[in-house]
Amino acid sequence: MEVLTLLIAVVALVIAILAFQRTGGGIHDLRRQMEDLSEKTEHATKGARDMTADALSRLETFIRGQQKPSSPGHETPEYKPPTTESHETPEDQPPTREDKP
Repeated sequence: MEVLTLLIAVVALVIAILAFQRTGGGIHDLRRQMEDLSEKTEHATKGARDMTADALSRLETFIRGQQKPSSPGHETPEYKPPTTESHETPEDQPPTREDKP
């Protein structure tokens, strides 16, 4: 009787394995599904990255204003803070003893 039970269990196991492989299961199918999902994830990530780059570019243009493109041979000038000696006017300077009444 135990042998018959073992035989039925083995037959059921074989049928279950065949059914699993026939319905699209198996290692190969799982690997293919994983590859498809990773490819879709790559495309979604790339699309999100491109959209973020576009949004940041538009934001930068909005904040800085539209700048004129520089010519290839001409570099953009570097920012130099104004010096107090070259840009002072008489109104900016405090009155001296000679100016006081």
